Amino acid sequence: MNGQVNANDIKIGVVGAGSWGTSLANLLALKGYKIDLWVFEKEVKDQIEAYRENKMFLPGFVLSDNVFPSNDMARVVNGKELVLIVVPSHVMRETAHKITAHLSNKTIVVSASKGIENKTHLTMTGVLHEVLAIPENALAVLSGPSFAREVAKKFPTVVTVASKDPQVATTVQHVFATDYFRVYTSDDVIGVELGSAVKNIIAIAAGITDGLGLGLNTRAALITRGLVEIRRLGVKLGANPRTFTGLAGVGDLVLTCTGDLSRNHTLGEKIGAGMQLKDILSEMHMVAEGVKTAKSVYNLSRKLGVEMPIVHEVYHVLYENVAPIEAVRRLMTRDLKEELDEQ
Repeated sequence: MNGQVNANDIKIGVVGAGSWGTSLANLLALKGYKIDLWVFEKEVKDQIEAYRENKMFLPGFVLSDNVFPSNDMARVVNGKELVLIVVPSHVMRETAHKITAHLSNKTIVVSASKGIENKTHLTMTGVLHEVLAIPENALAVLSGPSFAREVAKKFPTVVTVASKDPQVATTVQHVFATDYFRVYTSDDVIGVELGSAVKNIIAIAAGITDGLGLGLNTRAALITRGLVEIRRLGVKLGANPRTFTGLAGVGDLVLTCTGDLSRNHTLGEKIGAGMQLKDILSEMHMVAEGVKTAKSVYNLSRKLGVEMPIVHEVYHVLYENVAPIEAVRRLMTRDLKEELDEQ
């Protein structure tokens, strides 16, 4: 089926020209693929055409001549064997509706977006499956510890692609793999997506504690217990627990909680230092996915009865104006218990 497409000959469209979409489009273009890149902003399209640079979202990097920017969704999606979607989670549904009329029933659709929809609590492939009305085994998700700027610099990076169809996963693996971008495969789509989405909330929490000046002991504990919460939710939703010890789990979590390039950590750090969320967001032209995902996961965990105290306190700080130091106090004075869960 879809996964049997020859990875060397495949026609590719990339939907979304933020930092991550642009970086992945350029990676593929440098491999020799001719990449049609859908760009929302006309000025970004014009910049790429005139200067071979996305000055708004990925400044400082010359893009391959094989990247062809366009504001026309039909041009980017029509006739493609693989479409990579890299848009903020809160516009995934709207974007999918724009795509659906132009999509072939033989197209592999890959999501590199990270988040959980607020109203439905669907992951990004869940949204795509619902809107595009394509089989789940035609979908894949690409995730792992991967800052866009470091991939653009060709720093060694290792990620995972997950699909319910092993042939699809293998095709995507070979399409993206280079000597600096190593790709593993997985069949645990829900686990990979949950790891990549929920880690952004934990990164906000890590940023808050760093902004409060609470030190490395605190950060290490937060990352460790945050991983427990991610795993709890994943197991409840049918994920493989081992996924959360891998690249889309602990790998992405550690990177996002500690890296200077992490938007979510930076946002949390500013909150810990005393800034208001609305002021922080007004300064950012790129999305910190953890803000919206915190609301989704807070509500989903309550619905499912999954204990996620760190996520809940981040929600209270972001949406209920709880003071960050009070949130820390509440976490530290919870009932004492054994460390390991049953599962």
